Amino acid sequence: MDQISKLGSRPSQEDAEDAVRTLLRWAGEDPTREGLRDTPGRVARSYGEFFAGYGVDPYALLSTTFAEVEGYDEIVLLRDIRIESHCEHHMVPIIGHCHVAYLPRKRVVGISKLARVVEAYSKRLQIQERLTAQIAGAIDEVLQPHGVAVIIEAGHQCMSTRGVHKAGVSMVTSRMLGAFRDNPATRSELLAMLAQQRHVSPFE
Repeated sequence: MDQISKLGSRPSQEDAEDAVRTLLRWAGEDPTREGLRDTPGRVARSYGEFFAGYGVDPYALLSTTFAEVEGYDEIVLLRDIRIESHCEHHMVPIIGHCHVAYLPRKRVVGISKLARVVEAYSKRLQIQERLTAQIAGAIDEVLQPHGVAVIIEAGHQCMSTRGVHKAGVSMVTSRMLGAFRDNPATRSELLAMLAQQRHVSPFE
């Protein structure tokens, strides 16, 4: 059962727009003035994009796999997947990149599906630690590979635009499962592959 089902019926678009008007008034603005007249609708539609992940089943995305891989059994790594999420504590952006790796057992999945799993969990209210664990857990449970690794580096605007106001700070989280946790050589091989990449700012 998803969160909306637990909470009952979903508010309407009109309800959402009314909530935005309330926030505008609370901030000291007049939501009826020309420049803000269409803002509630725009914000509601934006939230539909920001939190589209609630309507996506990450497990279903991974359900189609391929067995004809000519015996390939080395690391599959998809790196620099852009993350656009929102902090559940302040509802401000988390922007960064995610690296996803797995060690196939017998089957592989299309690489776009890995990126879509990352997006499905990112497009929800999140904390980075849980996001990292959710991505790794879904891949591990559905594909049942020899190992899964997920590493996320991201900047949190709840830290850079409010509170301590520390810009340029990034947070790194990782979840290693199976061979990536238990086998130092496999983990070292993955980290060496990542070290060869060009430097990518988490804020690009």
